[in-house]
Amino acid sequence: MKLVIQGKNIEITDAIREYVNQKIEKAVCHFQTLITEVDVHLSVARNPRVNSRQVAEVTIYVNGSVVRAEEGSENLYASIDLVADKICRQLRKYKEKRSDKQHTSLKTVDALSDQPIVSNLLKDREPELPAQVIRTKYFAMPPMTVQEALEHLELIDHDFYVFRNVETGEINVVYERNHGGFGVIQPRNGNGHTSINGKNGKVALEVDITPVQG
Repeated sequence: MKLVIQGKNIEITDAIREYVNQKIEKAVCHFQTLITEVDVHLSVARNPRVNSRQVAEVTIYVNGSVVRAEEGSENLYASIDLVADKICRQLRKYKEKRSDKQHTSLKTVDALSDQPIVSNLLKDREPELPAQVIRTKYFAMPPMTVQEALEHLELIDHDFYVFRNVETGEINVVYERNHGGFGVIQPRNGNGHTSINGKNGKVALEVDITPVQG
């Protein structure tokens, strides 16, 4: 198992590296046969008004999937403790789902309901792009069903998950809705292609949004 430790606005001392190794190895000890790599990212916010100034983020690559957790507090070692406990729970959940699939023949769940399409997602808002790219991430994107994407969403500690739809081959996004349940963002295929409109250097993507009951 490969363990990579990186820091932002903080020096990764031998003491910090040893503590991370100890906590992460304990958290993943029952899952090492499934794991190929563990990335740990430690950061300290320079803004004193930020409460959780010291953040520990762990990303685990396991059997082509990604399991992720993030925790922050005013103490780096406490953040490492919290994220280690969280990643252990996430891995346990992943292993349980994997075990269920091995013992049960699951049918593909029709997660898309017959809800009206939102034709104007942006409404009167002007889309704005960030001034610069802060961070770039790369990960494998094997084709999967919407239901499988929802299962991955539960493992990455985010409110959205980008995936390649096995039925269409297109990039979709599943996300948590503010009022409960989940949604799916898909390219509009009414004319056989995705519609992208540019205005003043800004790009707006026309999409369909279909809530997922969950």
